[in-house]
Amino acid sequence: MNGLAPENPNPNQLADALRDLVAADGGAIRRELTDLVAFPSVHGEEDKEEACRAAASYVQDAFAAAGVDLDAHVTVDGSIALTGHRPASGPNAASAPTVLLYSHYDVVPAGPVQEWTADPWTLTERDGRWYGRGTADCKGNLVMHLAALRALAALDASAGAPGADADVPSAATTPIDLPNIRVIVEGSEERGSAGLDDLIRTRPELFEADAILIADAGNVAVGTPTLVTTLRGSADVDVRIDTLAGPVHSGLFGGAAPDALQALVALLATLHDEHGRLSIDGLDSSQRWEGAPYAEDSFRADAGVLPDAELLSDDASAASVADLVWSRPAAIVTGIDCPPATNAVNAVPPTASAHINLRVPPGTDPKEAQAALIAHLENHVRPGVRVTITPDVTAAPFAANVEGRVVKHLEECLGAAYGEPALRTGMGGSIPLCATLLGAFPDADLALFGVEEPLSRIHSADESVDPREIRDIAVAEALFLATIR
Repeated sequence: MNGLAPENPNPNQLADALRDLVAADGGAIRRELTDLVAFPSVHGEEDKEEACRAAASYVQDAFAAAGVDLDAHVTVDGSIALTGHRPASGPNAASAPTVLLYSHYDVVPAGPVQEWTADPWTLTERDGRWYGRGTADCKGNLVMHLAALRALAALDASAGAPGADADVPSAATTPIDLPNIRVIVEGSEERGSAGLDDLIRTRPELFEADAILIADAGNVAVGTPTLVTTLRGSADVDVRIDTLAGPVHSGLFGGAAPDALQALVALLATLHDEHGRLSIDGLDSSQRWEGAPYAEDSFRADAGVLPDAELLSDDASAASVADLVWSRPAAIVTGIDCPPATNAVNAVPPTASAHINLRVPPGTDPKEAQAALIAHLENHVRPGVRVTITPDVTAAPFAANVEGRVVKHLEECLGAAYGEPALRTGMGGSIPLCATLLGAFPDADLALFGVEEPLSRIHSADESVDPREIRDIAVAEALFLATIR
């Protein structure tokens, strides 16, 4: 792997010094996150375009102050991507590897404001957590990068200074070697990263790296260091059922007139068997998770499962929670268009549609999975109705090279930062950029981590971050950058 290997100083020798520096930087971290949360930087919404531009400008200024100048690129999807490079420093700069640090400044919409305890665009603190849209996904990761860079600069500035104690292993007593650092911050991750994907294809030199650190994930729990080693991809479709030229009176025609909503519900029900297990024709759903388990009690608490609700599995397959959410495909109906129940009129619905979010694990081709889903829907739709199926853009799954030096070294740095061994886990969501970057740079190693954890409630009301996670992940990243060779 291009000679990448940790050398002295050992990560444990620097952990205490870096932790003190990041902790002392806590005021700046909070101010930056407060400023970033105030930008409603939702890509693709016309009334948020100025906020997106302002957020990009703020990120440029913040990274410039931390020592990395970023160039702005208006991409094909209208978002602004930021890219920059800082050359290696130290005695071994000529042979230093290149490390790419990634995050994004765009966020999902706040949703109904009344569901939030406080204004989603104002950072507020409750019970030690910081609340606001983007605090965890992904502006918290942005300020984490900034904190790590500032800590390294402060450590390097103090190295060899008068009074430095060479016998204290937690302090740097000589200038530290830093790798070439690339920074990539995008503005449309929540809308599919089309702009960044195109920039990777047209300007690959901006992304070339030996090690890629994707800060857009997080730990299984606060204080438990975690590397995410797998991601599911996606193979979504939209399905529409049409049965009538228009709505007709349910009293005059109901019972014989074909009901589009009823036909759609019946079709969606065929995606799972009577136990709730996935049953899409031709799609394997028997995979097993080989890493750290996901305890059912923890999953129920993390997901907010109601006490009397059963999980979607049974003893027939002996599937664990980890199997179901990290290693197997999953089909979720994420939206239905039909007449609303509120103030419903007595009419037979002539049309109804749904969006099916199909998650696919590593080892499953998303295009093949999407084709299987389409064929299943076509084969199981009720006879005599018109069905229209529109495939969405697919996203490839991801599996990290867990035997690579980059992953192992980051794992060691996470352990040193937290004071306990790091876990390896999966994540059921998709980050298509991972597969895109590895497709462009197959010799690179990619690691996925970050400040998020289950209590963060990303994409939901009352999203939050534990500031201790920003501190400890920043320490781990700084350790990685200070010791990778």
